[in-house]
Amino acid sequence: MINRRTFNRAAGLGTGAAAVALAGLQTGAKAAPAQAEAGATPTPTVPAVTPGTHTSFARLKQVRAGVLDVGYAEDGPRHGPVVICLHGWPYDIHSYVDVAPLLAAQGYRVIVPFLRGHGTTRFLSSRTFRNAQQSAIALDIIALMDALKIDKALLAGFDWGSRTADIIAALWPERVKGLVSVSGYLVTNVEAQKKPLPPKAEYAWWYQYYFATERGRLAMEDRTDRHDLCRLVWDTVSPTWHFDDATFERTAAAFENPDYAAIVIHNYRWRLGLADGERRYDRYERLLATRPVIGVPTITIDAERDPFLAPGNGASYRDRFTGPYAHRTLAAIGHDVPQEAPTAFTQAVVDVDRF
Repeated sequence: MINRRTFNRAAGLGTGAAAVALAGLQTGAKAAPAQAEAGATPTPTVPAVTPGTHTSFARLKQVRAGVLDVGYAEDGPRHGPVVICLHGWPYDIHSYVDVAPLLAAQGYRVIVPFLRGHGTTRFLSSRTFRNAQQSAIALDIIALMDALKIDKALLAGFDWGSRTADIIAALWPERVKGLVSVSGYLVTNVEAQKKPLPPKAEYAWWYQYYFATERGRLAMEDRTDRHDLCRLVWDTVSPTWHFDDATFERTAAAFENPDYAAIVIHNYRWRLGLADGERRYDRYERLLATRPVIGVPTITIDAERDPFLAPGNGASYRDRFTGPYAHRTLAAIGHDVPQEAPTAFTQAVVDVDRF
């Protein structure tokens, strides 16, 4: 639970965490297993699955957690080690529709929640501010873990999901057994966000600036405009992924949440310093503004065809990870890594659990 003791541990930012790094960087579309210690059980190789093999989840559930009634998919044995998979925008739990059964087959209990404003996740009160700042979303996942009586889990995510997992690993490392983070270290520093990026990078973020306008807000509130805008984002950020209409429509159903537009608009405006958060999260945001290191075992993944990919093969964020670590680059893969490369993503989760 989040109490004074937990917060004090967060304020320590992982003091005492081992500063052990795996030698070298692991790259390539096929994830290489972590090296096992002498006499240890070898890391299993995840069997390859064709992306799009699965279209639905084993179980869909709801649970009250914090300020939300959270919708989530679950797969695998009830008492297996837990993996929580976190989606991004404009995506939903179906980013993990192939990953979940692969992990379940390895004996993991897999939890894939709809983030606030998505799918069947709902606010418990109409009076709750529709806040999408980064620490609020991270605390949603802590509340979910508490509600499901999960003390510690492997966290894996991309996009908003990577940011959320990174924050939990940085501030509540005692809740994280290991981390798989696509695009590496994505903790937002609002002040730093005010500085311009190189033009090519700014171009990739076109919708962030669109959402800062009234036209962008109206587009997100209009069902047809929202649908077409999100489809355009899928097409542009995953240029090598040849998904069909049915694949997109399964995810687009999650955009019908009554709070979807408000959450998306607030998230991107907050990042640019154009919308206020809530004072109750200030202490967490102050900690996150210091760019706290992450000491839990971590594998970071870069997708070669992701337009948001930072140059340097992970070098720009390597110093933020102080525990056992490996980096992988997936060739010919775009932004939605778990859905485009489910075998490699699953292998990374299995591998980091052995670090």
